[in-house]
Amino acid sequence: MDSGSLSSPAIKSHSRFPLQEQFLQRKSSRENLDRFIPNRSAMDFDYAHYMLTEGAKGKENPVACSPSREAYRKQLAESLNMNRTRILAFKNKPPTPVDLIPHDISSSTHQQDKAAKPRRIIPQTSERTLDAPDLVDDYYLNLLDWGSANVLAIALGNTVYLWDASNGSTSELMTVEDEDGPVTSVSWAPDGRHIAVGLNNSEVQLWDTASDKQLRTLRGGHRQRVGSLAWNNHILTTGGMDGRILNNDVRIRSPIVETYRGHEQEVCGLKWSASGQQLASGGNDNLLYIWDRGTASSTSPTQWLHRLEDHTSAVKALAWCPFQGNLLATGGGSGDRSIKFWNTHTGACLNSVDTGSQVCSLLWNKNERELLSSHGFTQNQLTLWKYPSMVKMAELNGHTSRVLYMAQSPDGCTVATAAADETLRFWNAFGTPEVIAKAAPKAREPFSHLNRIR
Repeated sequence: MDSGSLSSPAIKSHSRFPLQEQFLQRKSSRENLDRFIPNRSAMDFDYAHYMLTEGAKGKENPVACSPSREAYRKQLAESLNMNRTRILAFKNKPPTPVDLIPHDISSSTHQQDKAAKPRRIIPQTSERTLDAPDLVDDYYLNLLDWGSANVLAIALGNTVYLWDASNGSTSELMTVEDEDGPVTSVSWAPDGRHIAVGLNNSEVQLWDTASDKQLRTLRGGHRQRVGSLAWNNHILTTGGMDGRILNNDVRIRSPIVETYRGHEQEVCGLKWSASGQQLASGGNDNLLYIWDRGTASSTSPTQWLHRLEDHTSAVKALAWCPFQGNLLATGGGSGDRSIKFWNTHTGACLNSVDTGSQVCSLLWNKNERELLSSHGFTQNQLTLWKYPSMVKMAELNGHTSRVLYMAQSPDGCTVATAAADETLRFWNAFGTPEVIAKAAPKAREPFSHLNRIR
């Protein structure tokens, strides 16, 4: 099990408006001024030591110095830049170095360095911070999703809000009554227009965001709250606190077409693979299941493909690799703290990394071999990992409570995070992908402009 809702009943000192930007005061540069400290690296201690010791020997015994030896000493001193009167001196820059390498070699080396790929700079602070009052502090829910139309959906209490990333506008999609709420999950359909909303009363609502109309309500499939949702084309997969996983064909009157049974406690993570053939599910029973759509049955509960027991805490964070279809990354809760990698064809665990804190969410970089994880106690940070070495590339701090939810922009560059500190932050964690030059047009085949040859 993992810690769930830990929200405190503290009374807010002032009213807050959802998804309004926070402007943080930055310290003036004059506040960080310090006294001038001389740079010791500008001093030539070797020369100073020579002048205090060896350099004085000739003066102590001038008779022993012949004219030829004195002339040699002066020429050597000029060559080594030793004709200086000051031993200790401050200077802004070192003397121009002697070019010991031929120009043609140094220029070719410089060109090679210039051709090398520059190291990406990862901003350590969020680009934007929005207020998210009444965000439910519950590890098992999924309250944030970014649709293909570049609109971000977030559930705050009983209300779902939409934030348009193209112009920064905010709108309220729907609000449920207290006896039905709070909202427990949100998930955009692939078209970026329709959205599914899971509720605490075990129902799922489908909305058309273009017309702000509710299309239908899915009832009877679950007996308790629906905390996880996942789309596979027109199939909406729902996971509930009752441990059931249902495939709903939203086009037909009786939507339930398949049932997956295996979890004994709440299903808190659901993700379909890019091919739509495999479904990964994680639960509060510390179990990870891999299901194959090809073996799904509408008449009886579908048998799992793999039942994986390596995690020792709730499995919520799930992320399919965008460049390897059978690679799945999973994260465990506060009793586990690990990120594991799986070959979903064989069920083998490829690697396990101890992160040191609760893993709340995982996202792959769509453009580079990198993985971003969000964490809870005790640092509440985002960690960017290089795959497959799992070397830490950066740790991003800003949230003051556990970072429960993450979503990725359609272009894959920006990451939105929502935390128990009731803020929504945007990070340029993955950077802008390199512009790919258009391929040169292929040479036309002979007679390609003719429909037929007589």
